[in-house]
Amino acid sequence: MSTKVKRLLTVILIVLVSVAASPAKAQSGPLEQYIQDAFAHNQALQQRNFQLERSLYALQEARGMYLPQVSLLGTYTKASGGRTIDIPTGDLMNPVYATLNQLTNSQKFPNIENTSVQLSPDNFYDAKLRTSLPLINSEIWYANKIRQEDITRQQAAVNVYKRQLVKDIKSAYYQYFQAVRAVDIYNNALLLVQENIRVNQSMLRNGVRNSTALTRSQTEQEKTLAAITAARNNQQNARAYFNFLLNRPLTDSVVIDSAALAVTERASVNVNTDISGREELLQIDKTRSMALLQQKMQQSTLVPKLSTFLDLGSQAYNFNFNSASRYYIWGLDLQWNIFTGGQRRNRAKQSAMDAATAKAAYDETAQSLQLELNTASNNYRTAQSNYNSAQIQLQLAEKYYRDQLKVYKEGQLLYIELLDAQQQLTNSRLESLQAYAGVQVAQAEIERAEASYPLRN
Repeated sequence: MSTKVKRLLTVILIVLVSVAASPAKAQSGPLEQYIQDAFAHNQALQQRNFQLERSLYALQEARGMYLPQVSLLGTYTKASGGRTIDIPTGDLMNPVYATLNQLTNSQKFPNIENTSVQLSPDNFYDAKLRTSLPLINSEIWYANKIRQEDITRQQAAVNVYKRQLVKDIKSAYYQYFQAVRAVDIYNNALLLVQENIRVNQSMLRNGVRNSTALTRSQTEQEKTLAAITAARNNQQNARAYFNFLLNRPLTDSVVIDSAALAVTERASVNVNTDISGREELLQIDKTRSMALLQQKMQQSTLVPKLSTFLDLGSQAYNFNFNSASRYYIWGLDLQWNIFTGGQRRNRAKQSAMDAATAKAAYDETAQSLQLELNTASNNYRTAQSNYNSAQIQLQLAEKYYRDQLKVYKEGQLLYIELLDAQQQLTNSRLESLQAYAGVQVAQAEIERAEASYPLRN
């Protein structure tokens, strides 16, 4: 084996062993920055943030119902015809005027006609500034409480997606690392094949071997080149998916964070078995609370609604505005729904059914989350065991290949046996890498099941 091949083998072994043996560190570095970038730019997360902001605005709307409402109102009418009222002014006053004329011996009091007045106001305006304020209104109080519960529910929904996004990003990151290392392993396998070609050519020139071993090694070289091409394509696909989660251009480069790639040794896998703090449960619990508040709001029909109002305005004909046209009106509005045909009672029952449904969903989700946590813990144990076994197999495969290569160079071994040892070594490296990524993914799944990643709302 050439010095270059030995050096490359040593570097790869040191990287795999040192990363596996290093202790877990606090989340920092490039991977943590990628997660924060995803929080800021992921499209699906932004949609959920928009829903949260909408709930905040709905709460402000509910609180605004406690404040006075001020409106400017105005009407203007121009009318002709329609209903009239007849006033017999002539029939009433003309006899009196005739008597007065006789007494005064004059014609100072003439006859007048009966009057007909149009009821529709003609050229009349009424402009006022109305201020209204609710004094007693239980629906406003319950609406405010429901909006507050909805904000907490929406925030929990955002956090649920954030935790899933963290898991997806870490899994994609580990898969990208696996794809990068797979390319290195196949490149190393290519170096081994090229070394075999050099040895077989030398043996062929010296008459130690025939051309069969050389042909077989050249065939293996072509297979390895094809595997390298496939591994590079997998690397590009893994990079594209990782960038997709971050809403970045799919071809952007990805920085390898050695600290974040450490495998944590957790012999007993002491996971947190308390799932009461999971945002999924909080989300369902707030849905139930909203349903109960809705039920109480419908049951508050016996509480009357009382509000006050004040009108400041002016009304007159021909747009006159003076002390006689100005006015104010203050009053109270009372609404007491005594009978509504059972509508509110049935709405309250519907809300009670919604609350019961949420309670059943809470119990089911809690059991499901507990199962998820137990499964993640068992998967980690399996992944850790597979990784430890893969490390031992890798060490044995490396020793086996070195021994077989030494015997082959001495002319005491068939090339097919050396090729088998070489393939075992490459497969052991790939299996070790796969087991290594499996442990990392299992760690991310436990972190998701525990909801232990720190979130900043």
